[in-house]
Amino acid sequence: MMIAQNVQQWFESSLGQYLIEHEHRYFDQVVANIFGYNAVQIGWPQFDFLRLNRMPLRFSVGSECETSVRAEAGFLPIQTSSMDLVILPHALEFNANPHQILREVHRILIPEGHLVVSGFNPFSLWGVCHHLKSMREEFPWNGDFIALSRLKDWLKLLDFEMAGGRLCCYVPPFKQEKWRRRFAFMEAAGDRWWPISGGVYFLHAIKHTHGMRIIKPDWRNCLDAKRKMVPIARRIIKAAKEKQSSGNSNRIDDLNKS
Repeated sequence: MMIAQNVQQWFESSLGQYLIEHEHRYFDQVVANIFGYNAVQIGWPQFDFLRLNRMPLRFSVGSECETSVRAEAGFLPIQTSSMDLVILPHALEFNANPHQILREVHRILIPEGHLVVSGFNPFSLWGVCHHLKSMREEFPWNGDFIALSRLKDWLKLLDFEMAGGRLCCYVPPFKQEKWRRRFAFMEAAGDRWWPISGGVYFLHAIKHTHGMRIIKPDWRNCLDAKRKMVPIARRIIKAAKEKQSSGNSNRIDDLNKS
């Protein structure tokens, strides 16, 4: 209970609000243009990152009380190939088995379904706080930050194709807003001058399923062709026998004359 309370207090802080503002900005832009019937959010259910999506069914899954369906992210009670969109706001770095979560996401997504992931970048000023011993016990620095390149490799192994993404939160994670304002120039120039050092990354991927079409022989046509060949073969054999018998009779007549 104390851990959940500390997490909620962090989100209510100035730095937490700064992060959520950027998260909403990206998710709102991406999910609004993804169409289908079913969408699910796994992680951080207290924030509705599907609010601008127009699918008929939108719900959240997690172990928190705010979720629509309470379940472990690695074992989803969702039918296979039934979801058009899955979003994972920081669900991977705060779970002991992120590979299992991705396998479950791949299972429940339909072919050509969409996955949108957000995560903390370990190679950033935010990642520095993750490596400081004095902050490793605090949220969100207690998570297991996953490098963007590693996440891309995991998704490629599951036959996901990268469709887009970006980085944000280039400003150092100062708790005081006044210090973040002083370094606001880093946010404006981040995408141009140091694009890989954003504190948070977003990744949009699409599930591809390699289909296989079995080529079967057309047995009916083959049998029909064989049936058509039988009379022809019989006529050829009959003609050969008649020719052979006429040849033998001619030889006998020649012998009798001689």
